[in-house]
Amino acid sequence: MGAITHTSLNDNNPLPRPVKKRFPFPVSLVLLCLIGADPALAAADGAPHVAGEQLGLVWIAPFAGMLLSIAIMPLVAPDFWHHHFGKISAFWALAFIIPFALTYGLNVTLYEFLHTMLLEYLPFIILLFSLFTVAGGIHIKGNLHGSPRLNTGILAGGAAAASLAGTTGASMVLIRPLLRANDNRRHNVHVVIFFIFLVANIGGALSPLGDPPLFLGFLKGVDFFWPTIHLFLPTLLVAGIVLAVFYAIDCYLYKKEGILPPEFDPTPDRALGVRGLVNVPLLAAILGAVLMSGVWKPDIRFDVYHVEVELQNLLRDVLLLLIAGLSLKLTAASHREANGFTWEPIVEVAKLFAGIFLTIIPAIAILRDGSEGALAPVIDAVTNADGSPNDVMYFWLTGILSSFLDNAPTYLVCFNTAGGDAKMLSGPLSTTLLAISAGAVYMGANTYIGNAPNFMVKAIAEHSGVKMPSFFGYMLWSAVILLPIFALVSWLFLA
Repeated sequence: MGAITHTSLNDNNPLPRPVKKRFPFPVSLVLLCLIGADPALAAADGAPHVAGEQLGLVWIAPFAGMLLSIAIMPLVAPDFWHHHFGKISAFWALAFIIPFALTYGLNVTLYEFLHTMLLEYLPFIILLFSLFTVAGGIHIKGNLHGSPRLNTGILAGGAAAASLAGTTGASMVLIRPLLRANDNRRHNVHVVIFFIFLVANIGGALSPLGDPPLFLGFLKGVDFFWPTIHLFLPTLLVAGIVLAVFYAIDCYLYKKEGILPPEFDPTPDRALGVRGLVNVPLLAAILGAVLMSGVWKPDIRFDVYHVEVELQNLLRDVLLLLIAGLSLKLTAASHREANGFTWEPIVEVAKLFAGIFLTIIPAIAILRDGSEGALAPVIDAVTNADGSPNDVMYFWLTGILSSFLDNAPTYLVCFNTAGGDAKMLSGPLSTTLLAISAGAVYMGANTYIGNAPNFMVKAIAEHSGVKMPSFFGYMLWSAVILLPIFALVSWLFLA
């Protein structure tokens, strides 16, 4: 075994750890008995581990296969993907786990599995599940008329709400009212495209609740309000320019359409209203639970086979599940039915991200070895000659990968490429973390597959009769409108 231990990113400090209160967890003993693990190794002070220098690029093949499957199969074999995406995710996960166990042993594999699932995947998916459940219970009824001012107002409000309710939650709440408001217009495709830009992506940049990459950063030790402080001006600039461009385009098309007769509107006028208001304080409760886990540090940990689960994080996840349960109990089923609410989107995300989080393990281990590992060219591409990080390159590398893969694992990879030390990245290297965070969140809007809500919004719009552009047609929109704005961001804030 090598000398580098795969531990939490907060464990990079070489100084000895202070003595902490720990509670032995019997699950580890049960698991070890089931697999027949070596008692001597299990009782060792250090966790079973493998150094990144021991891993070649072949170990990244399942991760690449997983992400390529997500990018390509929904386009070339949509029916097969829809029915079998969970099996495909399991296939790639096993394509990593089985060879890894045969090569490095069950002890190392069990530790890596538990470390990833308990400290990264489960907190990640529990937060998404709670936001998805609570936001799905809020139903905006009635009919609006999609004028440029109204549309711009909805997009601006949705972008602001995305950092509180999450890009998925805000998109679910607002996309159907926006579609109803514009269902009488001849030109409404651009409204959905800009909705994806702003509500499903850019607007989520100001808190860990907003977009999955930032929540992963929070789990790694980045302060909850760090994105709010450091990404506020870049996000204000990007969102402001995108909104101005939208307003100009919408005004032109609105005038081109002329005044449409009332009978042309397929949605009858009804009084506006919001149902399921009980979910609004529940959204605030989600925010409170996440804040609690970042502020309250009781220094109590539970050991699950060398994996330290902190009490505040365990309590946060339990509270999030209870909040989701309250939403289901207190919200009338008719409100969710009116929203077209189904569990399919969150089930798909849960299955796919289980595969992503497991197959990314060797990539992160290799990146931790820096220029000594098999991914040295990636390190060199984002590193200046003096060894300092090249922030502009981090922004574009993170953004390009987020456009075609998924922005959450991309953020995780680039976070580790930059050293993986949350204190350094949110302190002396804050511009580097800004570059990674902005690239992951903003450029998830470049394609349909950059962020989970993008495809959801596209599917809902098409179901409502909007003829959305193809994969490459959408990319043409994003390239023309977004890339120049992103170039401006890199020049103003990163160069």
